[in-house]
Amino acid sequence: MNDFELIFLLEELSMKETLEVLLPKLIPSNLRYRCIAHEGKQDLEKSIPRKLKAWNQPAKFIIVRDKDSADCKQVKQQLLELCQKGNKSDILIRIACHELESWFLGDLAAVEQGLNLKLGKLRKLQNNQKFRNPDALASPKQELKNIASSYQPISGSRAIAKYLDVNNNKSYSFNIFIQGIKKLLDEIQKNSC
Repeated sequence: MNDFELIFLLEELSMKETLEVLLPKLIPSNLRYRCIAHEGKQDLEKSIPRKLKAWNQPAKFIIVRDKDSADCKQVKQQLLELCQKGNKSDILIRIACHELESWFLGDLAAVEQGLNLKLGKLRKLQNNQKFRNPDALASPKQELKNIASSYQPISGSRAIAKYLDVNNNKSYSFNIFIQGIKKLLDEIQKNSC
């Protein structure tokens, strides 16, 4: 199980900060992984074929990008084509809808704890219509700033990620990400036996 790495190619530093806190909750300690942040989606997309072609160590790649205002299926198709240009097709692609902050709004208890808000008040809103499906919010980053004006993407991501419950989140895209990682780990486990 130690002969390769999981390589996470990410759109931005705030996702890297989140995953570096979140992934140890999912990935066994005997499996190495690396999170590589880019300076936005254009930088990520330019980098994908180049990195995939140049990578000369055994690795499984996972690409995570925000959907923003684009069509999710088109974004995924575009990323698959970039992977093919890099001569790789066995890549896990996950899209945060619309932004990383959707994942945080899917677990308001984690937001409360991570940002040191008044405990109990915010988490009670989780089943309100707005927060039952945080992926439907057009601007989750702005929603989060409305809740906590002190929220900053990088430090806030790190703080909230500490408390994210991988088994209880209202964000569909977060849950799809977690399921994808678990499925990948199961396949790795089966192939190593």
